[in-house]
Amino acid sequence: MPAAFVAELSSLLGGGWRVDAATRQAHASDDSRRVALPDAVVLPQSREQVVAIVHACRRHRVPLTARGAGTATTGAAVPTAGGIVVSFARMHRILAIRPADRCAVVEPGVRNGDLQAALQAHGLFWPPDPSSFENCTVGGNLATNAGGPRAVKYGATRDNVLGLVAVTGAGELIRVGGAYTKCSSGFDLTRLLVGSEGTLALIVEATVRLAPLPQTQAGLRVFYRDAASAAAAVSRLMAQPAVPAMLEFLDRRSLALLRQNGSDVPDAGAMLLVEADGSLDALPDILAALAAAAEGDGLIDMDVAQDGSARDRLLAARRALSPALRTIAPGKINEDVVVPVSRIPDLVAGVEALAAEFALPIVSFGHAGNGNLHVNILYHPDDADETARARAALLRVFALALRLGGALSGEHGIGLSKQAFMADAFDAATLDAMRAVKNALDPDGILNPGKLLPDPD
Repeated sequence: MPAAFVAELSSLLGGGWRVDAATRQAHASDDSRRVALPDAVVLPQSREQVVAIVHACRRHRVPLTARGAGTATTGAAVPTAGGIVVSFARMHRILAIRPADRCAVVEPGVRNGDLQAALQAHGLFWPPDPSSFENCTVGGNLATNAGGPRAVKYGATRDNVLGLVAVTGAGELIRVGGAYTKCSSGFDLTRLLVGSEGTLALIVEATVRLAPLPQTQAGLRVFYRDAASAAAAVSRLMAQPAVPAMLEFLDRRSLALLRQNGSDVPDAGAMLLVEADGSLDALPDILAALAAAAEGDGLIDMDVAQDGSARDRLLAARRALSPALRTIAPGKINEDVVVPVSRIPDLVAGVEALAAEFALPIVSFGHAGNGNLHVNILYHPDDADETARARAALLRVFALALRLGGALSGEHGIGLSKQAFMADAFDAATLDAMRAVKNALDPDGILNPGKLLPDPD
């Protein structure tokens, strides 16, 4: 790093920046298992410090990568261009909880789980619930537009943010949105920044939209003969008026893993986890409507999990699936794709055909109510042939999702993992429009360079 830049950081942050090997290594990767060492890690405590950091980076042309807890899977937080990592671990305050306005104001380093715990006393919750909710940060959720099982009813992060304060790549502090749910004033920059993976601005404050905790919840476990029958049931469930609070799909291999880890599930072709929530009076009718829609060709068995602990065990088992996959094979390519809900049967059938064609175990599960499945291709990295087949199968999974009218990601984002495929997902004019936005907000290209958008031809 330039000596003048180092002197500037030292004056600005005092002990709030690190260059030791251990800290740099701890901020060099995310859950994608890619690694790239930054030159330094800075830990601002205020928005004013963030503004000053961006100005310093701009003057000295130093790349800057924002980071939350590092639980993302696409490499978006990996500092591939070196430079500095901005960790928001010290900006972790819940600034306000406003029950009358059904919103909370938080800094980006607040952990999702800590926010949920603080909201319970007010009878409220923030809907985004990714699998890593206990550890992931609100800032990371905002960067990737994180989702989770509840997104089928309550929406993903973008649908649950009202306003932001952010620092652009030009070092300008901007305020967009606010503590209101309707706005017809200018461009919707709030929704633009959410999901931009730190390539446009660094979010330093968020006003998040809250929902009332439901009075009660109940769940259904529905087992089917095969994945096609379960996928067809997803379309029926989403076509009727009672919207489930959760609708998760698990294929045969997922169920085998659950049994292996002690869960009481039969040897079925697929399972749907369906959850309903609402008032004490309304829930029985909602649950009955969902059960009726779940019935159909291929149904093997259905049971109700009314007890809260039973539901919690089911969801905990679902959340544990991703790490358990490495018991099948040490190599795992985990990518999420999304298609229209009506095309879920075609997506599931297509993935099963790819597993047979490439002679690899492919495990699919996820948020079927949104058409968002996690496709896990398992292989042995020390086997060159298996590795090549796994990479080839991944290309076909992306092509399949796009052919079905879907998108490359429903919640993980693009980062490095899918950047090369953006030109397949968007035409040249659309990509040029995205680059124009990037250039306007980050004119020197210092924010998370080399991510999300492919280089122009």
